[in-house]
Amino acid sequence: MTKRAWWWCGGWLAAAGWAGAFPLVSGLGPHRSWGAWAAGGYLLAALVVATARRRGPELSVAVAAVGAVLVPLLVLVPTGKGQSEVGVIERSGSLLLHTGTPYLADPQSVEEYDPYLPGMALLGLPRALLGGSPLGDARLWCAAVFLLCVLRTVPAGRRLGAAALTASPVVALPLCVSGVDLPLIGLCRLALVRAAERRPVAAGAALAAACSLKWTAWPALAVVAALLAAAAGRRAALRGTAVAVGAAAVAVLPVALRAPGPLVEQVFAFPTGRGRLATPAASPLPGRLLADLGPMGWYAAVGLLLLAGLAVGASLLTRPPRTASAAAHRLALGLSAAFLLAPAGRFGYLALPLVLVLLSSSSSASKGLPWAPPSSSPTTSRRARAASRPSSGPWPTASPVTTSWSTPRPNRAPSATTPLSPTR
Repeated sequence: MTKRAWWWCGGWLAAAGWAGAFPLVSGLGPHRSWGAWAAGGYLLAALVVATARRRGPELSVAVAAVGAVLVPLLVLVPTGKGQSEVGVIERSGSLLLHTGTPYLADPQSVEEYDPYLPGMALLGLPRALLGGSPLGDARLWCAAVFLLCVLRTVPAGRRLGAAALTASPVVALPLCVSGVDLPLIGLCRLALVRAAERRPVAAGAALAAACSLKWTAWPALAVVAALLAAAAGRRAALRGTAVAVGAAAVAVLPVALRAPGPLVEQVFAFPTGRGRLATPAASPLPGRLLADLGPMGWYAAVGLLLLAGLAVGASLLTRPPRTASAAAHRLALGLSAAFLLAPAGRFGYLALPLVLVLLSSSSSASKGLPWAPPSSSPTTSRRARAASRPSSGPWPTASPVTTSWSTPRPNRAPSATTPLSPTR
């Protein structure tokens, strides 16, 4: 077995160990079910890599995707088993369709709260329109948005790494049990790539869609603006920001004007620990530990959060990112600081910046898997080495000629014969 195959096999075995722990330690039924099926899929994927003589990594990704994504979805979706977020999205879609607002006017329990912006309710509309059909499950539509964004931003020759990441526990678990953060990740990735391509309108539209789902996407506004300014100039940055803010306002303001109180209470006060009901987020992160000390601790956590935001903002001004990958890392840094210092954060929030970085790494480098070393083809390596060595022949190396249509050719009399170029 080659060194590359060993890396793939070790990665799938690590994923199997991760998934296999859920049936033993998790108290949530959907997580236990996913872990049981996914662990078997990852073990089969490792076996495929170890035994296949040709195209082992590609076959292993397919096997892992079936075991960790397709089979759990076929088990969980028809039975309606999933995290509470799935029911929240589907209820908000039904409320938006029948009342014009996705928020209950007087929620009596945490399960009746909707901590998402109005755009998220659109992913719950299929349930309201299709009734009890499995195709109406909000997880499927969250996954569809994520996968579409990945396909639109990852080059065709580098999709193996993105496919492996999708089949890995980092994406497969939330895809099967909740899916709520996946469209946000995909749209942020799409906005960063379009900004790096100097397409401010497309970047602003993708960013507006992300900002209408959850307010945790709002820090991406500064990152995308900095990337556009560095790649295409200030006017492009202003154009992209205007599109993002304007389109997001069009999506959010009608609901905000119709039900301002429930929106503020459920979307902003509740997730930050200042709502009428206590948030169930209880991970021992620094911001949560400070908030538990009392009002002064809460203000201290918010102050540290603002300082972290100012530090990231200063870095965008002094050293703006110039590529989509660099911008993704900067956004992930800011989001990680925000989630760690938030008064009501939890470990699950950190999956957003983690997947953003891994997706950027797997699609921007020539790797077969995010954890595997780059593979090199002997033929490609020889060509690269030959191209990097100076020419030892008697003739200079020909350079490509760029033809400009705006510059007229000089008036020269045509020659009867054309001498051969030394390189021909």
